[in-house]
Amino acid sequence: MVIEQIKMPQLGESVTEGTISKWLVSVGDKVNKYDPLAEVMTDKVNAEVPSSFSGIIKELVAEDGETLGVGEIICTIEIEGSPIEEVKGNETKTEAAEPAAVTQIAQPNKARYSPAVLKISQEHGIDLTQVTGTGAGGRITRKDLLELVESGNIPSAGTKAEVVQPVSTEESVSNPPAPKQAVQVTAPNIPLGVGDIEIPVTGIRKAIAANMLRSKHEAPHAWTMIEVDATNLVEYRNSLKDEFKKKEGFNLTFFAFFVKAVAQALKEFPQVNSMWAGDKIIQKKDINISIAVATADALYVPVIKQADEKTIKGIAREISELAVKVRTGKLRSEDMQGGTFTVNNTGSFGSVQSMGIINYPQAAILQVESIVKRPVVMNNGMIAVRDIVNLCMSLDHRVLDGLVCGRFLQRVKEILENTSKTTTSIY
Repeated sequence: MVIEQIKMPQLGESVTEGTISKWLVSVGDKVNKYDPLAEVMTDKVNAEVPSSFSGIIKELVAEDGETLGVGEIICTIEIEGSPIEEVKGNETKTEAAEPAAVTQIAQPNKARYSPAVLKISQEHGIDLTQVTGTGAGGRITRKDLLELVESGNIPSAGTKAEVVQPVSTEESVSNPPAPKQAVQVTAPNIPLGVGDIEIPVTGIRKAIAANMLRSKHEAPHAWTMIEVDATNLVEYRNSLKDEFKKKEGFNLTFFAFFVKAVAQALKEFPQVNSMWAGDKIIQKKDINISIAVATADALYVPVIKQADEKTIKGIAREISELAVKVRTGKLRSEDMQGGTFTVNNTGSFGSVQSMGIINYPQAAILQVESIVKRPVVMNNGMIAVRDIVNLCMSLDHRVLDGLVCGRFLQRVKEILENTSKTTTSIY
């Protein structure tokens, strides 16, 4: 017999860790190749981890609710047949295979730091030798450091703490390391009154919180807003919506017009379609628009690929299909990968002004607010009732400056204000 390892897969672009939300197997269960082993949750998607082998579950290294970095071991499987078998006479010896596998599993990972961990430690002056990791083998995860930063209890050089040192293979086998304590973050002491309800934080809520915290900690947010007269757009869309729904079978929403306008403007201002990569800025060629879709307890950001090449009808169709996938639990990991810029329809619930948190590692997010009727002074001095919408943009000031963002928003405004039956086709 030989022991094989199942590791945390990368379930999306920029995903560095995942949380075991539910084990689907137990120790001793027999599984076939491709059988689902566990449900894993990231800040981008929920997915099942399939088995890479057929065999018997030997050990569940991670527990329900535990967060592990991509590539860390989540469980081990005992499979038949060993490449290390030695044949002596008529006797086959396979015992050598098992200690080798056990040695590899038991070897601690405490001194192995991921790029994300190194980056956060450098930005916040964290002495990693003073941090006790909660990952497999004592490995320090990004979540450990973010919790330290949030708590304000940042260890620096010389701080008295348990020093994390690599241990030799021989020591780890003969003297297994003692269980490690998780990084402690003091939660606020909120007294419960009569009628108060405690609501446990779900794994997906934790994942969303971790990603939002990372974005706010790493990206210096700036904010700008522009006002758009959408009167012509409203008249044009309203004149088409009933016939369109009857013909196509899905709604022609205002949001589709906004996404199309943003995609067109991104093509003209490619600097906005960029990402921060430490010592360089990556300007993306493809214009892939992430859209925010909310459920009762979570927020997902599926992606409309090559949005600049699609018609308004095509974008409206994708918005409808992706929303259905989210709300029926059929969204796939590939539906959420590759986004380069996010457009959020905050106006759908009546918001008129908001400051979005950037969808890391993108450089900006645009909030499309509610279209409202307002009295406006026209060029001829007359007052008229017009349909007005605010576009609110949050930007990563490491990548973008106010000048290019101002010009980008002016172009989006121009496209929207000139949308009408005579100038714009939805097909």
